[in-house]
Amino acid sequence: MPDVTAETVFDVLHDTEYRKKWDLNVIETHEIARLSDNADVGYYSWKCPKPLKNRDVVTLRSWRVLDKSYVILNFSVKHQKYPPRKDLVRAVSLLAGYLVQPTGPSSCCLTYLAQVDPKGSLPKWVVNKASQYLAPKLMKKMYKACLKYPSWKQEHNAGKKPWLHPDQSVLPTMPLSELSLQHASSLENIDESGLMESKEEKGDTSGSEN
Repeated sequence: MPDVTAETVFDVLHDTEYRKKWDLNVIETHEIARLSDNADVGYYSWKCPKPLKNRDVVTLRSWRVLDKSYVILNFSVKHQKYPPRKDLVRAVSLLAGYLVQPTGPSSCCLTYLAQVDPKGSLPKWVVNKASQYLAPKLMKKMYKACLKYPSWKQEHNAGKKPWLHPDQSVLPTMPLSELSLQHASSLENIDESGLMESKEEKGDTSGSEN
């Protein structure tokens, strides 16, 4: 990522208010509660290629600043107040995360890991599209978002970064004991293997930006 500092990428990955501006796939995202100075539990739902049902996850996220590098990891958990919804398929994050490493004073490298069980029996076109188009497209959008973030942040609570300054957090705290691992086997399996890709989605495979 040329012309983007590692700290900016770290901020963009944490800033849920900004994510709503650049991530066109997001339906809803917010932090639920704080577990410690560098861990929280949050909710994220996103749009899937039509005619598939949209997905959501509840995840425990932790992060750490290592010298000048940054690490974020998350995995799915159960939260009593956020059970699976009938209008969405509850996916499972087995292990997902980001490693951001500086490559110069104003450049960095972002490594993205995603081991996710989307639940359901998915058609092959979905798997192919996700690997060939959707993930690279998301990375391109994230890069453009990182370039614009410093100026956006100056106008939106410039000094508020609770992921770096825990004393700024207004989230309620909750003990880890109130959460449990979300196992994929305990969730309903939706069979979507027979669904055909819509004409609208077929026309959106070029990776062009909106």
